[in-house]
Amino acid sequence: MIAAPKSCFYESQGLRLHYADWGNEAAPPLILLHGGRDHCRSWDAIARQLQPYFHVMAPDLRGHGDSEWAKASSYSLADHVYDLTHLVGAGRETVVVGHSFGGMISLAFAGTYPERVSRLAILDGAFLPPEPSATIDVQMADWIAQLDRISTLRARRYRTIAEAAERMSAHNKRLTSEQALHLATHAVRQQADGTYVWKYDPYQRARAPYRLRREDYIGLWSRITAPTLFLCGGESSIPDPEKSGILRHFQRAQQKVFAGAAHWVQHDRLDEVSAALRSFLGIPD
Repeated sequence: MIAAPKSCFYESQGLRLHYADWGNEAAPPLILLHGGRDHCRSWDAIARQLQPYFHVMAPDLRGHGDSEWAKASSYSLADHVYDLTHLVGAGRETVVVGHSFGGMISLAFAGTYPERVSRLAILDGAFLPPEPSATIDVQMADWIAQLDRISTLRARRYRTIAEAAERMSAHNKRLTSEQALHLATHAVRQQADGTYVWKYDPYQRARAPYRLRREDYIGLWSRITAPTLFLCGGESSIPDPEKSGILRHFQRAQQKVFAGAAHWVQHDRLDEVSAALRSFLGIPD
């Protein structure tokens, strides 16, 4: 089993974007998409299990990991879908697995190009955003204010990677110390003074006023033809697709809820999530 992936890069909208390539190029392609403020190496444990059967590639979203930050803070869902089209290419059908915001990107891609996705797995990453309660002028002003506030922020600095790992553990107490250290190792960048800062661009947190509407999401989801599996954390703040009515917008969807897991379901219940993915993808035990 491969120990570590190869770091590769591709270009999209003038940005140099990074992805971890786990090899096995002759096998069917499989893309792993991380969520917001995360990185591609968050998938390592699952990627190693899938690599013998697929050509696994895990990109760093623009503004995350070792990918370039977007110029002029362009981090819309559509921009991320555009990036994904350049990574996937126009070749064979691809399996796409996405967590959180990566799940929303995966769903939008599969709805735009249903013929290019063979199977789709979404880990705690499907929800309908609330309709804006404010008028467009207020939305515009709020967005501008957000950008101005972010421009004044100073990056949080950590003396060691272990200190950054402690911060991750405080945010998700279900992480083992080994998981937190692995995640932090690939989530921070060392500065000239020896301290460490998070790799993600703080501007990607701004909520732009040009987001998709609820009916846009539903329209895309209803076009997805690939078998779709939703894996949900029973203790997540994101409601599961069946209870929220999302499941009915898909042609061939099923879901599985993991008790004791929160939003990072693939870390909280790694063995069970891996087993569910293997079964869904037809991989023998």
